[in-house]
Amino acid sequence: MAKLIFVNLPVTDLKTSTAFYEAVGAAKNPQFSDETASCMVFSETIHAMLLTHEKFGFFCKRPIADAKKTAQLLLCLSAESREAVDGMVNAAAGAGGRADPNAPQDYGFMYGRSFEDPDGHIWEVMWMDLAAAQAAMQKA
Repeated sequence: MAKLIFVNLPVTDLKTSTAFYEAVGAAKNPQFSDETASCMVFSETIHAMLLTHEKFGFFCKRPIADAKKTAQLLLCLSAESREAVDGMVNAAAGAGGRADPNAPQDYGFMYGRSFEDPDGHIWEVMWMDLAAAQAAMQKA
């Protein structure tokens, strides 16, 4: 069985955040969602658990950082093409997020952009031509 990842994110407005993540391509799994949490499925192995601050505090007693002011991690999703990268970032911007809080990256064999969700969590979206990347690394 493949390992699964569940990224737990504290959110200030569960309804708004759920709609945002649906707009960028995640599907809500009602089996693991209620009035305090939304399980957003990106793939069979990648899930984002959107948790109200109260619910998040049940799992972690540390103060919740304001992700619009501080950063603890960067989340990164792979994409099938350059166009898919642009599509996800544009969908995020259209759903109330912010496109490109970090500068886009274009190395020819790898292309990436980022978006910020309504709570300030930053997601990167990257496409890579693996064969071209391996060739570039061999030259280096």
